[in-house]
Amino acid sequence: MLKRWILDFAYYLDTSKSYQRRKRFFYDILENDKNRYKKYIDTFMITLIFISVGVLIREVKFHVNDYLMFFSNYIISFIFFIEYILRLWVSSSVSKVIVNRAEHDTFLHQEVNLFKAFKEILRVKLQYMLTPKAIIDFLAILPFFHELRLLRIFILFRVFKLFRYAKSFQTLSSVLATKKFEFLTLGIFASVVIFVSSVLIYVMEGNNPASPINTFFEAIYWSIVTISTVGYGDITPVSHEGRFVAILVITAGIAVLAFTTSLFVSAFTEKLDEIREIKTIEDVSKLKKFYLICGYTEVAKEVARKLSCSKNNIIIIDENNENIEAAKKDGYTALNYDPGEIESYKKLNINMDTQVKSILCLREDDIKNVYAALTIRSLNKNVFILSLLMNDSNRKKLDFAGINSVVYPQELVGLITKELVGKPVAFEVIHELRSETADVKIDELGITQRIVDNFTTVGDLGNIDYRVVLLGVYKHKKDRFYFNPIDSTLLDVGDYLLVVGYHNFILEFEKYLHTKVKNG
Repeated sequence: MLKRWILDFAYYLDTSKSYQRRKRFFYDILENDKNRYKKYIDTFMITLIFISVGVLIREVKFHVNDYLMFFSNYIISFIFFIEYILRLWVSSSVSKVIVNRAEHDTFLHQEVNLFKAFKEILRVKLQYMLTPKAIIDFLAILPFFHELRLLRIFILFRVFKLFRYAKSFQTLSSVLATKKFEFLTLGIFASVVIFVSSVLIYVMEGNNPASPINTFFEAIYWSIVTISTVGYGDITPVSHEGRFVAILVITAGIAVLAFTTSLFVSAFTEKLDEIREIKTIEDVSKLKKFYLICGYTEVAKEVARKLSCSKNNIIIIDENNENIEAAKKDGYTALNYDPGEIESYKKLNINMDTQVKSILCLREDDIKNVYAALTIRSLNKNVFILSLLMNDSNRKKLDFAGINSVVYPQELVGLITKELVGKPVAFEVIHELRSETADVKIDELGITQRIVDNFTTVGDLGNIDYRVVLLGVYKHKKDRFYFNPIDSTLLDVGDYLLVVGYHNFILEFEKYLHTKVKNG
């Protein structure tokens, strides 16, 4: 009867959505760094740690208010106790262990052995309780029994809980963990040097009435102080033999310090790129709105420049490290991630619905853009995706991949060519643009609402004053390019001006267009 009740209860918990949702909630606020509320919980716990340590320091020589002492002894300890129990609860699933055991025994046509299930539960819970962080959590709640004055000293273990809450401490721990073997070697070497030097100095100085080294503990103390090159001077050898030992220990101490310094430097050097990446991801996750560009090609460079001129945040991901370095050099936030892999977007830790304005797939490879779009759509069905199309035969593939808008450069080129046919200016312009030594550039300038408010028609633009030639206007609504438009041609939001001129002149002209010259 009891076994049946336990099994039914385990199956209930394992299938209960409300129970699993609550457990997931507590797991997220305690363990999941991506959770929005975790940082507030961490800040609250850090504050409690400093309060309890401050009370401990204060009561050494001064009387502490009874209410504050009660808060430190009971309230804070109880909060840490609740935290410990919650962490123990979410560390593993008791119901899952029982259910797995029941299904295993049933599959083998055996009676369900709850003893083995409870044994497994005990094993997994003890496995968590014996981890360094769990041990520190347990020691931090011992001051709850404040009548045992000896346990008051365990308040200091609450300081070690900072390693759990402060990300900088976690980063430091992860960096040093990569050099476990080297630090173990260093510890063994230092321990041997300390032990040998302690024995030597004790043998040389122990029977000398004038020597301050009278016990082996004092010899160990002297060795540690000397090998660390601190040299307090409270204990010093008086015999020539003892001073010779001191010379050897100081020399060994310099070697230990040099070894230690090199370990720290090499550990941080190896992990520096990873630390920077983590910091970049944290900064990205804090952005409210941004454009995500997949691939940093020539087209992407121009798009990024246009978007950045409008004060938009831009994030670039590309699997090519050279492209990423070029994007960083241009001043953009860039990460060496493959746009076609799901893991890349999971690492970014972003909400595509609320943070991403649009995703621009601008790699000059239709297949790669299709893969990127399919990956994005598997994660989010609503985010707007724009893709570059290099071969018109792949248009349907991009459409099937869920891309909202396709940009096919040859379409605009075709419209322009159609209008240029038979125009004498065409050959001269194209020849000048193709000249490698020429500084003449062709550029398209988007018409925004601000420009329309300032300049109603083409004749109002004043491009001649800036030595910029207006080749034509692409009318977005009519999907047509007008070569050499007349001055009375109206400008609409979404149109494009195709201009030719020296690069600096075009930049000045574009800046002028966005400068308010009329009073509404």
